[in-house]
Amino acid sequence: MHRVPYGASVPGWTPDAPACPDARGPSLAARPGERAVPAARARRGAEDAAPADGGLPDLAGGPAALGAVEVRRSARRRRTVTAYREKGRTVVLIPAAFSPAEERRWVAQMVAKLQTREERRRRSLGGDDELMARARALSAAHLDGLAEPTSVRWVDNQNRRWGSCTPADGSIRLSSRLRAMPEYVVDYVLVHELVHLLEPGHDERFWAHVARYPRAERARGFLEGVEQAASGADGAEPDPAADLVD
Repeated sequence: MHRVPYGASVPGWTPDAPACPDARGPSLAARPGERAVPAARARRGAEDAAPADGGLPDLAGGPAALGAVEVRRSARRRRTVTAYREKGRTVVLIPAAFSPAEERRWVAQMVAKLQTREERRRRSLGGDDELMARARALSAAHLDGLAEPTSVRWVDNQNRRWGSCTPADGSIRLSSRLRAMPEYVVDYVLVHELVHLLEPGHDERFWAHVARYPRAERARGFLEGVEQAASGADGAEPDPAADLVD
């Protein structure tokens, strides 16, 4: 089984994607209104975690469909609101200065956006059959059809790597965490694994094949940011395995 470094060992590579998925690039922008809130309400210091204030509207397929909702207030945030999924619950990050009414309004809005995004991606990416068809199309488009996988499937037990392959039998496995990523990132991981069916190592020939996918560098930058957030190297708030919405 092959372990995959997705953002490493690339000579001269400079990512063009944000260093953290909480940056504006791969996220949906959302900014609260201009209502002034007394500065005394802002909490200082580290991030606080608190349950969502009651009274959230029962959106069709909204908060209830996404499990428990946890609201975390941050003094570092001034105007941005972010939502993501973490271990079966929905986490919404808001400025510490928000009033209870602003909290309720933004939690409802961001949970609805998050659900819409998840549903759209599930429909687009589909199951194992659709993933196999996607891999074959990518091989034909970027690898002259030379990579011919025998199976391509989603797996839930890959928490430390995005994909893996077994060149001996032509099987490819993608972490189900990728369902929360942009489609071009999923395609990049597929191409990466497809190339391993042709080139087992990570030498220059391998990266030359991968570079035939036009958005390879951008996807590597995105995954690099996710991995940095996972290690806490940049002090990022979200769990990077989650579907992030700004």
